[in-house]
Amino acid sequence: MAAPGGARRPLLLLLLGLVHSAWAFVVTDGNSSACIRATFSADVQVRYDTSSGPKNTTFSLLPDAEVLNTSSCGRENSSSGPSLALALGNGCTLTLRFAKDSTSYRVEQLLFTYNLSDARSFPNASTQGAQTVTSNPDIRADLDTRYRCLSHRRLELGNSTVLTLSNTTLQAYLSSGNFSAGETRCKQDGPGPTPAPPHPTPAPSVGRYNVSGVNGTCLLANMGLQLNVTYQQKDNATVTRVFSIDPNKTTVSGSCAAQLATLELLGEGHRLLILQFAMNTSSSRFFLRGVQVNMTLPEAREPTFTAANGSLRALEAAVGHSYRCSAEQQVRITPACSLNVVKARLQAFQIQDNTFGAAEDCPLDENSMLIPIAVGGALAGLVLVVLIAYLIGRKRSHAGYQTI
Repeated sequence: MAAPGGARRPLLLLLLGLVHSAWAFVVTDGNSSACIRATFSADVQVRYDTSSGPKNTTFSLLPDAEVLNTSSCGRENSSSGPSLALALGNGCTLTLRFAKDSTSYRVEQLLFTYNLSDARSFPNASTQGAQTVTSNPDIRADLDTRYRCLSHRRLELGNSTVLTLSNTTLQAYLSSGNFSAGETRCKQDGPGPTPAPPHPTPAPSVGRYNVSGVNGTCLLANMGLQLNVTYQQKDNATVTRVFSIDPNKTTVSGSCAAQLATLELLGEGHRLLILQFAMNTSSSRFFLRGVQVNMTLPEAREPTFTAANGSLRALEAAVGHSYRCSAEQQVRITPACSLNVVKARLQAFQIQDNTFGAAEDCPLDENSMLIPIAVGGALAGLVLVVLIAYLIGRKRSHAGYQTI
């Protein structure tokens, strides 16, 4: 990452996203005026060569993203337009370069760089070093409007890489420093209003899962699990279905290693879901690193459905402690598949007597506690104001009488 520049270089600020799998970024100039704002989620699929043949890997790009100093607000009266450059996890960078004409602005070029020397993301790669692929995406909006696209945008970069953007809102050449009220919607969202969300799906049953090895239990989990799967039916219609995993109809297996605990759930005689929890020895924390889904969808155009992601960082807690979250956690596996985890209490590694260690609550549960605290504080303040007003009024009424 480039070192911070001088006082006249752009001031770059990273804002954490507040919704599932979406992150927000802003680039400002030397006067702290924003010229680019963007929120989106991104997944990438890279096809690379190994000694045993081509291999595909898919991962989410933004959880560890940081804005680079190579981002810029551009220069007036110059062909150099504003640009947003992000340092992503897994040794990747993503750059969006903007340009405009008299009526509109656009993403003129999108560049993605990945490092095949990263053995964790690209195991057994036969080629090493950084690779850069580009695209000229059809992302355009009227001046003084924000570009908005809820749909998945599948962008092909060269012959090896597919980048998928979703839940995208971005705007360059900001006039006020904030998103404009007007917006230009992408054609993928269609001309009509955004469809209403489907009726809520009943919460899945909470199952108890544990995995043991020669040294005892390495994974202990109580949680409900759901899979959200998007696929094409035989009539080419695209549908999204939710599959709840019934713990009473699921066979549990798995394995224990020094720094990896694997939970395998088998449904109806075939492997359905694999969860891999890893340990970071330097930080002494465990987390969900990998998810693999295998399903059969008889009504789908391609009945065999698979999805995998081996570079996650979710459901995290200190080793020796347990992770606890009553709220629903959505783990994005690929653009077509995500995993919902509800009412979770889980622990990987250093489990004593098959009992959970001290709980670390998830941020969503902690934030939900802020609401009753804020309401209680507001009510207490209101009572205090009424009491003070009453005492002042009473004192004034007594002051009206004089002793004769």
